[in-house]
Amino acid sequence: MPKPASSKLSEVLLRYESDILATWMQLQLSAVKHRGDLIKNSDLREQSARFLELVREGVQTGDPNVQSGAAWAATREMLESLSRSRAKLGFTPAETASFVYSLKAAIFERLREEMGSNPQALVTEIITASELLDVLGLLTMEMYQKGREGVIARQQQELMELSTPVVMLWDGVLALPLIGTLDSGRTQVVMENLLQRIVETGASIAILDITGVPTVDTLVAQHLLKAVSAARLMGADCIISGIRPQIAQTIVHLGVDLGNVTTKATLAEAFRVALNRTSRRIVDADFQASTTGA
Repeated sequence: MPKPASSKLSEVLLRYESDILATWMQLQLSAVKHRGDLIKNSDLREQSARFLELVREGVQTGDPNVQSGAAWAATREMLESLSRSRAKLGFTPAETASFVYSLKAAIFERLREEMGSNPQALVTEIITASELLDVLGLLTMEMYQKGREGVIARQQQELMELSTPVVMLWDGVLALPLIGTLDSGRTQVVMENLLQRIVETGASIAILDITGVPTVDTLVAQHLLKAVSAARLMGADCIISGIRPQIAQTIVHLGVDLGNVTTKATLAEAFRVALNRTSRRIVDADFQASTTGA
């Protein structure tokens, strides 16, 4: 935690705020880490001006508790918003943190001009300012990380939803092709998507195709049975297709009981069973034409 800010630092920030902002902007725009492709100069200046104003106000209160003090609440809120925004835009952690750390040089320059004749006092002020900005920089990094984790979590959720499409094969017949590993989180998405489509379409049969699932162990089998049970509660029978010889052997070896769930080797076979259960059948067009004399 930084020491209470001295009156001299507060005075310098108040008196030279516009000069510090101009120097700081120049440093940011000329820095190697500047991302002009991700943020406009006008937006950067607006953010910089607002942050410098909040820092000045916080320093004037003399409250050293930057991480939780009420005097620094607005500053923390701005850094949280800025960090999350830059995480979404594609800034790296270093590029995001440099927004705060680059302010040091601009403040130090004004402190040297004001206190150059008193080296001991100058060192004290520089240390105080440095500790303050270090804490703000670390807060920025923490908030960036949280923002980035949020972005990744949303992307993973979107990918799971995209990887579990529910397809209407025929009137009353749905198919859910599964590709990749089936874990607890994805099983929840599978069940939600499947049940929602059952409600929307009134389907009576749902085919869970696991051709794209690389391995089936006890846990995967349990997840499949959960999906089947949930569908049955909604009035739809389930057929599991894509049972390859290796998967069949694994299920037998593990002693997994699929109960009375119908299983088929291919999606085509499962679809044929589904049509039979709905009193439909596939008829060759040429054969039908020959029997009707068309």
